[in-house]
Amino acid sequence: MRIKHRLTGLILAAVFASVLFVPGVSHAAVPYEGYQWNRHDSDVHSINGYIYQYSMDGYDLESGPFKEPQDLFVAPDGTIYVADTGNNRIVHLSMEMKVLGVIGDAEGKGALSEPKGVFVHPNGTIYVADTKNQRIVLFSPNGKYVKEYTVPQSPLLGKNFTYSPSKLTVDKREVMMVVSEGNTQGLLQIDKNGQFKGFFGANHIGFSWKRLLVNTIATDDQKAQLAVQRPLEFSSVTQDEEGSLYTTTLGTETNQIKRLSPVGVDTLNPGKEKRYGDRYDVAGPFELSSFVSISVSPEGFISALDLNTSKVFEYDKLGNLLFVYGGLGDQSGLFKTPADIAELPDGSMAVLDKGRNRIDVFRTTPFADLVHKASTLYVDGRYEEAESMWKEVLKYNANYDMAYHAIGKSLYKGERYGEAMRYFKLAETKSDYSTAFKEYRKAYMREHFAWFAGGLILLILVLRYAVPLLLRFLRRVVTARMTAGASRAESTWGKGESP
Repeated sequence: MRIKHRLTGLILAAVFASVLFVPGVSHAAVPYEGYQWNRHDSDVHSINGYIYQYSMDGYDLESGPFKEPQDLFVAPDGTIYVADTGNNRIVHLSMEMKVLGVIGDAEGKGALSEPKGVFVHPNGTIYVADTKNQRIVLFSPNGKYVKEYTVPQSPLLGKNFTYSPSKLTVDKREVMMVVSEGNTQGLLQIDKNGQFKGFFGANHIGFSWKRLLVNTIATDDQKAQLAVQRPLEFSSVTQDEEGSLYTTTLGTETNQIKRLSPVGVDTLNPGKEKRYGDRYDVAGPFELSSFVSISVSPEGFISALDLNTSKVFEYDKLGNLLFVYGGLGDQSGLFKTPADIAELPDGSMAVLDKGRNRIDVFRTTPFADLVHKASTLYVDGRYEEAESMWKEVLKYNANYDMAYHAIGKSLYKGERYGEAMRYFKLAETKSDYSTAFKEYRKAYMREHFAWFAGGLILLILVLRYAVPLLLRFLRRVVTARMTAGASRAESTWGKGESP
């Protein structure tokens, strides 16, 4: 059954992608193939969710080409700011990719040196992580220097602390959350007065049997020779419409993406270890995904940029994989050294490629639009409203396991437990299947209660009346046979025969 679904899905996917989902662009022109990961950690074909649209490298701009740009930010007004690191400046672009201004390239207090991060507050203030100058610089909406925040002073930072701000975001209170290169203690919280308020959301070292064994049996000298294991540092930070912080971490196999609550607790992976990015490389050795940037759409869709594979992985608000696109290469739609990702006002995704000094723009396909609508309803718990959309998804891609699971959720909510079990089985979600089975069994018992009750009453009546009657009958039969036997014995004895 599953094989039949998958074969049908592959055929429909190919036809649908080439005919409907990529108008004006042939499927063969796309240098990457969409895929999903199933429950067995195997990659399965999926229709592409994003298609390469165009690139902008700056050669046609009056400001000149980019040089090793490392950050991209879309302001509330829809304009774009690029941290043009190698040129020591911030380039301000319109939605049409026209130059609106250049910041930090003039001499004076506002002169920048290898800036790696930029953020624009809703009030228009421009924050720049001026990395080499070890400071954060504020500019007015028109690009004029306002003030700077140099190395924060606090005994919590320690004597050997090195301040190297690379990425930042600013909340509604104008508190800066700063990623500092080399810092493993978490995000730096700096208020609008430049005061250090503490570290936030630090990564933790997970439990290790090897480390426990070493600490148990190794001598003090051996322990001293071993490398000290420290928490991993964040590589980027952003926030969603609700103000929740999202971070990425390099060099770890699990929980590379986190959503931090106001108290620094990871709410995206509560109490579990989850692997984001690619799981296994079918073409060769497995390579850890190293996410260098993250973007969160107003609807909550998470786009994470992987430096190692040069791919973009899109997830829903619950961390379910939706689409994968991009890759390493020289063709349009592939990247050399991706550095940052951001969503444009029209819903397109812009990827900043540090290695090719340009911005690549990708637009959603109709299939992605359909999945996004269904996923939004699903995440909001409106399973029944999303059911028809997920069925539409399966018409074009029978490999989309999340659709089976989502339909199962809708059927379960509608108390159609038997049908829900079927979809949970197709999605291979054992826990949900087990839950639906329990409810199905309860519903079956309720539905057939009259029959069960009637059968029980009949059994009681049988035990109360029929069994005693049967026992009396059996006693009479036994007694009659014993009496008959005795009579025959007496008759034989009277005739002088030995008994």
